Amino acid sequence: MPPQGEAQGWDTPEVVVVTGMSGAGRSTVGNVMEDHGWYVIDNLPVTLLPDLLRLSSERAQDLAASGQPVRVGIVLDVRAQGFDTLTAALATLRDRGWLTHLLFLEATNESLVRRFESVRRPHPLQGTGRLLDAIVREREVLADVRATAETVVDTSGLNVHQLSRKISPIFQGETSERLRLAVLSFGFKYGVPLDADFVFDMRFLPNPYWVPELRAHTGRETQVSEYVLSQPGATEFIESVDVLLAPVIAGYLRENRRYVTLAVGCTGGKHRSVAVAEALATRLASSEVATFVVHRDLGQE
Repeated sequence: MPPQGEAQGWDTPEVVVVTGMSGAGRSTVGNVMEDHGWYVIDNLPVTLLPDLLRLSSERAQDLAASGQPVRVGIVLDVRAQGFDTLTAALATLRDRGWLTHLLFLEATNESLVRRFESVRRPHPLQGTGRLLDAIVREREVLADVRATAETVVDTSGLNVHQLSRKISPIFQGETSERLRLAVLSFGFKYGVPLDADFVFDMRFLPNPYWVPELRAHTGRETQVSEYVLSQPGATEFIESVDVLLAPVIAGYLRENRRYVTLAVGCTGGKHRSVAVAEALATRLASSEVATFVVHRDLGQE
């Protein structure tokens, strides 16, 4: 069935709203979107979304004639005018034929404190108060928006380059009809990722750390990967995850969910989780699923 309303008659235009905690990486995500050809607007007042719709719909007719999609990104923080009407505004866009997506960037209090202290800038809600109090206040204000977001991305422990690599597949046009499955390796001693949809523990496998000739190497290297994957239960685990996720992925595709994070952890995020994450990404890739790997804690030691 073709989209209804103002967008009818050409390829469905798409708008992604990027919001979340201050210091969690909104600017980085906006830059990645621009690199992939999205038209990005920073802190557009929510009340102007109808005008954006009208102008973009007019432009859509021209772009459709040349085969180019209409993709708009809006980067918002909690201070944006009309922020409390965001949910209603997105509903209006959907009623008019737009494909909408809300992406929320999350990070731990500790990570946000370190980032603000490193750049020596005040938090937008800090005023004359303490930095941590401002972060807690913002988290409370954003709770309802976070609850409605289709995608939540945890940026704790990621630098700018790691975040760019993690977020980039979401906005690559060539995989727009496929599920993006992020396979994330991590170390339990650095904390479980906040945005993980599935978490698996690889500490049931022998640790290459205790093999002297393997200790200095990582799970991305052949000698460690072969050691990990040859252990009893490793192959069976990977096969079981494939079977487990098959009906889940089918359901996600039916529900138009397009981004999922599968987290694989070991003690330090260097050997077992890295090797298994690489193997899972290869095993789970298909015509409907675009997989990519992020090694969150590799290099921390």
